[in-house]
Amino acid sequence: MARRKAASPPVLPGYTYIRPLGSGGFADVYLFEQDMPRRVVAVKVLVDDAVNPEVIRTFNAEADIMARLSAHPSIVNIHQASISADGRPYFVMEFCPDTMSARYKKEPLAVAEVLDTGVRMAAALETAHRSGLLHRDIKPSNILLTSLGTPVLADFGVAVALDPLEPSDEVFAMSVPWSAPEILEQRTTGTVASEVWGLGATLYTLLAGRSPFESPDREKNRRDALTARVVKARYTPLGRPDVTPRVEQVLARAMSKDPAARQESMHALGEELRWAQYELGLPPTALEVAAPEWAAAGGPVDFSASAPRGPVITTVNPDSRRATRAAAAYTARRAEDDGVLPARAGSSWKPALIGGLVGAGVLAAVGVIVLFATGVL
Repeated sequence: MARRKAASPPVLPGYTYIRPLGSGGFADVYLFEQDMPRRVVAVKVLVDDAVNPEVIRTFNAEADIMARLSAHPSIVNIHQASISADGRPYFVMEFCPDTMSARYKKEPLAVAEVLDTGVRMAAALETAHRSGLLHRDIKPSNILLTSLGTPVLADFGVAVALDPLEPSDEVFAMSVPWSAPEILEQRTTGTVASEVWGLGATLYTLLAGRSPFESPDREKNRRDALTARVVKARYTPLGRPDVTPRVEQVLARAMSKDPAARQESMHALGEELRWAQYELGLPPTALEVAAPEWAAAGGPVDFSASAPRGPVITTVNPDSRRATRAAAAYTARRAEDDGVLPARAGSSWKPALIGGLVGAGVLAAVGVIVLFATGVL
């Protein structure tokens, strides 16, 4: 399948576009600079072709989730959510220049760093679970690294309620290499136990430099073959001399085929990872989990389309020059994509007139200075 070209960046008041960061199935991400306070930010924008009631509902829910959970130090921050001048929903979030996915593809990570990341992610996910939410897409590429090098959890675009008000028969497996067997077998759409598996498989990947059931032979990594190996869930020890038996034991338990044999919660998994740190002589990472009072105070996130959210409207006047420029740029980009060159705009007398007036003013000022210098004035 051909990679989709990113759409034109939106025009946002108070932000200056810098460059694209990436694109996915339903959204593009761009790097912008915020005018005040001055900082670089990542802006996630829905693709115009994907704007429909269902996608907007999930996009709004993701913004709500991130706004609620971003108080946690290991969850990416969100700053704003709105609608751009051309009608595309977007939200502004903390810019993270690197991901764990890019890191492990260069080389397997140090045990100390992986254990630290595991505790932080366990704390973030435990906080989400206590807030009544399942992430459902835990994998290395959704663990970002801030500008200070701190790992943070991102992308709640497919999150769901832990205890939904209405039952759903949706079957879901976003990323096969890190999805639990019961999800691939379509026995559940997501549970705390399947999230434990996802984090265990992610940590295994960071240590091994590959996903847990990936074969050196690329032909054996087709989706169906990889799924069959994940479903069997035969844990293969990492075999690294610096990976202790305790670490292997924690990961093997997290990736048990039987969900009941795994750690009962992210908090329990985090504590086991901390114990592994202690045995290695490493300072245990703080397991920062939200208090039950905080989780209960916010109430559950409403995933319905009728959830009260505004109304959210564009902050750009549709009749303003900013909106006109945005529409013209967007039209030109679409025409270029279709192989049609936009008509060349005609010359305008306004720039020439303004330039002439400015030049005349400068000459007059110089003349006055000369007259003063020669004593005429």
